[in-house]
Amino acid sequence: MAAFPDTLMTVTPVLGARALNRATLARQLLLDRADVPVQDAVAHLCGLQAQEPQEPFVGLWSRLQGFDPDELSTLLVDRQVVRTHLMRRTVHLLAADDALAWRSRHGAMLRQRVWGVYRRDLDGIDPAELGAAGESAFADGTPRTMGELGRELAERWQDVAPRPLGEAVIGALVPVVQLPPRGLWRSAGGARYVPMAAWLGRDVDPPAPDGADPVGEALVRRYLAAFGPAATADLRAWCGLAGLPGAVASVRDELVTFRDERGRELLDLPDAPRPDPDTPAPVRFLPAFDNAILGYDDRSRIIDPDHRLLSVAGERVVLVDGRVAATWVVDAGTVVVTPLRHFSRADRAAVAEEGGRLAAFLSDGERSGVRVAAASP
Repeated sequence: MAAFPDTLMTVTPVLGARALNRATLARQLLLDRADVPVQDAVAHLCGLQAQEPQEPFVGLWSRLQGFDPDELSTLLVDRQVVRTHLMRRTVHLLAADDALAWRSRHGAMLRQRVWGVYRRDLDGIDPAELGAAGESAFADGTPRTMGELGRELAERWQDVAPRPLGEAVIGALVPVVQLPPRGLWRSAGGARYVPMAAWLGRDVDPPAPDGADPVGEALVRRYLAAFGPAATADLRAWCGLAGLPGAVASVRDELVTFRDERGRELLDLPDAPRPDPDTPAPVRFLPAFDNAILGYDDRSRIIDPDHRLLSVAGERVVLVDGRVAATWVVDAGTVVVTPLRHFSRADRAAVAEEGGRLAAFLSDGERSGVRVAAASP
């Protein structure tokens, strides 16, 4: 009989869907509401997706104890947080320091995605030349909408429609921010832009020298702190960058590894929370396009495959026992919840209770209510 070797094989622990779910909820501040300043929460979450200007307020209300929406508005006015195109070329609400530090690292991805959409329109246009023209237009200090900027640039590139020109500059070539009142609590206003450096009084951090990627390494650590344990495909889905293989390799010795039930390798920070899978999870209402769902390639830890498209269609969702179980809308001051499955009596009561608190938050004392509809067929 062959003898076993003296050394023991190292077995990578497997994390089931429920264990990953509870880890995600803990990292996303959805297992227990956190008692931290709003700016710290925005930074911890690596920003909140925010193309719908009012949605981050619900996202933070669901995550923070005693959240006051005026605090977030003040941070925007005081230039401590900003709204800008970044991860996945979508508008995110970010801590100002992160926007300055991360923008250059995302530049190539932003250009690639804009040119992918407008390849025919922008064919033959030198991105450097177009970017310089955009910077020149902003030099007078006047905020511009994307349409206004596009029409100015179309005077030079007369064979190109204004929209591709404006979107190329604002979405990729010139780091810009959206100005308040866009994104303030209960404020309406179109998106007007100024260069990020002018608004924040500091230049965007320059790209790292060839062969170095300190920003990529920081993104890996920050992503895992807010979303881990996760695969490199999840990291890529969150930021839109090409997986950051060099950055992952550089920090791998700092990390621990697991596998999910599909056999994918998952990376994580050693001391990050990984709660017991049986930890109770409270009902939580999420806004449209919340990164707790969109921040993964494999979203099965939080949403069933049959409902995956809800997360990209802008549906607001309700978590019951940590998973997407309903959608919600506001109709004449009433929060209307439509279950995606049968609710037990206890589930229904918990959803109604949390929905009532959300209705009160959104109405600020005005007449409001909650209604839990019948389950979808």
